[in-house]
Amino acid sequence: MKKELTGVAARVLPIIEDAVKAEGCFIWDIDYVREGADRILRVTIDTDREGGVGIDDCERVHHTIDPLLDEADPIDCSYYLQISSPGIERDITLPAHVDACVGEKVEARLFAPVGGRKVITGTLLGFDGEGDGEKSADPRPVLIDAGGERIVLPYESISKMKILFDFGS
Repeated sequence: MKKELTGVAARVLPIIEDAVKAEGCFIWDIDYVREGADRILRVTIDTDREGGVGIDDCERVHHTIDPLLDEADPIDCSYYLQISSPGIERDITLPAHVDACVGEKVEARLFAPVGGRKVITGTLLGFDGEGDGEKSADPRPVLIDAGGERIVLPYESISKMKILFDFGS
C-alpha cells in the first residue's frame, strides 16, 4: 500500500483537487501507470452523495480537469486521462482510505505471513495507537477483527487491501 501520493500523482493533485471538489466529488486516488506502450493517468473519484459516483460524474470531471492538465503540463509525454469510481469493492491504498473504511469488511493480502496467514479477512477497525496515520511518515499498524480475533498488521506488510462486498451469494 502507498503511504502517500508521489511522483506524477503528487504533481497532479494540487492542479485538479479544487476543480474535482467544485464538481461535487473528491479524489479517492491518482495513479500514473504504463500499460503496454500507453501511459495512463487514472484519477479515481468518489462522492458523499447517495448512490455514489456515476458515469455523468466521471464525464463532467474529465471535461473539467482535462484543460487544467493541458495548461499546467505536469507530465512530459503523451498519456490517456481516465476518470473512474472506486467501485463497491474498492482498493484501500492510502492511510486516508483506512480511516474512511473503518467498519467495512476487508481482505488484506500480505507480503509475508503474519500469524501463519498471508490473507486476512475481517472487519477493519482502523489504525492502532495514537497520532495521525494519514500524516505520519510511517503509518501505524492496521487493526482487523477476524471473527473475534483482533489482528495487528504492520502497514508496510500489506501488499493489497480491499473492501469485500456481500453480493448475497
